[in-house]
Amino acid sequence: MNHKPVLAALALALSATAMPAFADAAPDPLSFNVSLTTDYRYRGISQTRLKPALQGGADYAAPNGFYIGTWASTIKWIKDGGGDAPVELDVYAGYKTELAKDLALDVGVLQYYYNKNKLNPSANTLEVYGALTAGPITAKLSLSTSNLFGFADSKNSAYLDISGNFDLGDGMTLTPHVGHQSVRHGKAYSYTDYGLTLAKDVGNGVVISGAVIGTDTDAYVGPSSKNLGKAGLVLAVKKSF
Repeated sequence: MNHKPVLAALALALSATAMPAFADAAPDPLSFNVSLTTDYRYRGISQTRLKPALQGGADYAAPNGFYIGTWASTIKWIKDGGGDAPVELDVYAGYKTELAKDLALDVGVLQYYYNKNKLNPSANTLEVYGALTAGPITAKLSLSTSNLFGFADSKNSAYLDISGNFDLGDGMTLTPHVGHQSVRHGKAYSYTDYGLTLAKDVGNGVVISGAVIGTDTDAYVGPSSKNLGKAGLVLAVKKSF
């Protein structure tokens, strides 16, 4: 955001007397983010044929715990499957609350949308989810209320994952993760994924990260017989503002 010189000068002049008020001010409920990653992995499976992706989103978090947001990423898997949708758009809403000290609940609904994806069944997917966080550990269950990403007769497919978020100090965090995707009436496509992410907050809303991500399946194969779930290193940079 650009400020006119007169406004900048006024803010500087007021800062000496207004600092306590700024320190106590509530955080802005509206936030934005943009990121670049060497591979968009979702639940361990590459959505971009093991290629880079551009991503971004916006979130609004109300003081009472309700939130709403949207997020988008470039993708390749719809076209690889015979459809025509170069972008994934997610829209979600939910509610977070603290049940007790170091114990929080998060419940919500998430719509994955692929404009004119032309797949049959459609790749568009609706999920409801619930997550429980105890200290640094979060367990989350997501349940599809529609067919799951184009799999026929896959309503009520479930994804269960457990992750940690450990503060290493100096702006660094370590995030281990393991999850299991169960595809209803599609046992051959059910699998387990895992990941370990090291992230560094370098200031000004910028976070850089490196993650080792993989799965135990070779059922998801892209062009040139590439295993889209093979273990690999994913690098990313994200800017929040």
